Amino acid sequence: MISSLRNFAKTKFAGLLVFIMIIPFVFWGMGGMFSSGNTNNIAKINNNSISTEDFIDYVNKSGIPEKTIRENLEQNIIEEILSGLVSTTLLDLEIKDFDLTISEVTLLKKIKENKNFIDENGVFQRIKYEKFLLENNLSAPGFEQRLKLREWQRNLFDYIGAGTTSPQFLTTKLFKEENQKLEIEFIDLNDFYIKKVIELSPSSLDFQINKCHRCFYLSKKLGIQTNNFPPPVFNQLDLIQKKFFVNKDTSFISEKLPKGRFLQDNELPKKISSSLLKDNKGRDFKLVGIPDLVIEFEDKTYGIIDFKTTKISEKKADFYKFQLEAYATIFENPGEINSIKTPLLSPVKKLAILQFDPLKIENKNGMNCNFIFDMGYVELENRIYEKLIDRVTLALDILQMNEPP
Repeated sequence: MISSLRNFAKTKFAGLLVFIMIIPFVFWGMGGMFSSGNTNNIAKINNNSISTEDFIDYVNKSGIPEKTIRENLEQNIIEEILSGLVSTTLLDLEIKDFDLTISEVTLLKKIKENKNFIDENGVFQRIKYEKFLLENNLSAPGFEQRLKLREWQRNLFDYIGAGTTSPQFLTTKLFKEENQKLEIEFIDLNDFYIKKVIELSPSSLDFQINKCHRCFYLSKKLGIQTNNFPPPVFNQLDLIQKKFFVNKDTSFISEKLPKGRFLQDNELPKKISSSLLKDNKGRDFKLVGIPDLVIEFEDKTYGIIDFKTTKISEKKADFYKFQLEAYATIFENPGEINSIKTPLLSPVKKLAILQFDPLKIENKNGMNCNFIFDMGYVELENRIYEKLIDRVTLALDILQMNEPP
């Protein structure tokens, strides 16, 4: 033991010579000191120097604001920061001197054995690893570099401390923990567990999947929302537009519409749901959404109109074809939400988009004004149920991936 301590005394720790240049910080401040490109050494460990550039890099990485440093010069903040840099440099030099390495295989093993990234079966899940990185604003290379540095330091301390006898109580405690026996009673959850059916909104089948498969996966499977969704003001616009049109005659919207009436709020649930449906691979799913306008024509057929605040185009109905077909499919295959049933409305003969394009402001009265919109009405030419099921199959394929696409 004494011999180990003597050998340890011959390392760089015994030969440490640190000198600190405080005066430039006090009289001229940090900004001028480092912006000039001064490369004077502020500390020296044997033949290894720590320059002002090393110091300012360390300060920048620490995240301490320059203002905080200036205000705490008299509280020896410079010495504390430099002490941290010297400690880190000493560890790096010792790691290099002992030629400690961490292989990629070992690093991968450490990550895969991290309890935060494994499921209840003890299997590593990359989804959990990616979610951890996103939630902590980390990149994979950055996290792995920090992990590697911690392992280096742990190995260094284990190496230096080799030969030290552990107290008996620690040895006994570890032995009991690693050799304890547990009685486990298994419960078969299949006896009472009902598998959750995937619910898809009509709008997600057009907007999210068209724009980004990965965004769709993260949103539906991990609850991670991206910025690619309409702001709440569009929901408010939909409510205002519905309130204006719901008591009008169908011809008020377009001469293309047969005579009929718009169903009122008390005739429809706030949110509608389909019954249990199956995709092309036999997987169960439901469609759940909130329609804008639902029409009952005089011949007892039905129509659905969806509002869009957008540039007017004759192709808009085709752009939102899956959303329109999904609403029609819900009403022709109704289900229920919390015992509130969706009515059966069949057949659905008309599917259309009513477009609103902001044009100009007319008249201002105090803090109120009149906003003028251009309007455009366009119908979906044909029903596309088979294509809808193809799109749902794609959606379920994406959601069943083990990792984000």
